[in-house]
Amino acid sequence: MNLAVLGKRIRELRERRGLKQNDVANALQVSPQAVSKWERGENAPDISLWLGLSQLLGVSCDTLLGRTEAADTFPATVLCTGLNHFAERAKRGEPRDLALWANGLFHTVTETVLRHDGVPVKYVGDGFLGFFSGPRHADRALDAACDAKRVLDSADLVIALHSGDIYLGEIGHRDYARLDIVGDTVNTAFFAMHWIASHLQSGVGLTAEARKELESKPRLGKPQEAKIGPLDETVRIYEALYS
Repeated sequence: MNLAVLGKRIRELRERRGLKQNDVANALQVSPQAVSKWERGENAPDISLWLGLSQLLGVSCDTLLGRTEAADTFPATVLCTGLNHFAERAKRGEPRDLALWANGLFHTVTETVLRHDGVPVKYVGDGFLGFFSGPRHADRALDAACDAKRVLDSADLVIALHSGDIYLGEIGHRDYARLDIVGDTVNTAFFAMHWIASHLQSGVGLTAEARKELESKPRLGKPQEAKIGPLDETVRIYEALYS
């Protein structure tokens, strides 16, 4: 194996996806220095990391070795947020003030996600979207959600977690496409977030699918049956009792 060629391929695939070295490190639970060494051709990823790396880069393991085959769907825990009273603030305040308020919350949420080795994806209106993959992805996502609520101490911040397969890739016109995650897992997290906003006092909820992925035993409320989305799908949601 030519390590220099492999490193160049990893770097090119990472940059094509719009990912930073730190994002790759977080998703695979390795150090940023390890990713940097791969890309410089100093060494190769451990064999146990190849599947996760190929999924993150949107190719197969064979493609990393010079062949072509897509592999851009993988299991993860999605974290999405919303802000209560966003519309009311937009109605009565100046757009610049609304942006400053939202950015203050987004900054803390993003830093907390990064601290727990998550990958931020995008901000839309009052929402943040990111994901956690690799070892203990649901535990790290829940830790990030609870820490964000503790640090911000804001009743306006609502966070939903849902686990399942996601697609990671560029979405949109080729001249304006951005890296994004899509799929039923993302949609379910989004719809669950809206239910959580009006039903859970803590503002943090996780679906039964996310709970199944937990290796730890956090304090959770009794499960509630929630009808979410345009199809009124029934989803079981647990409240995170983090305080």
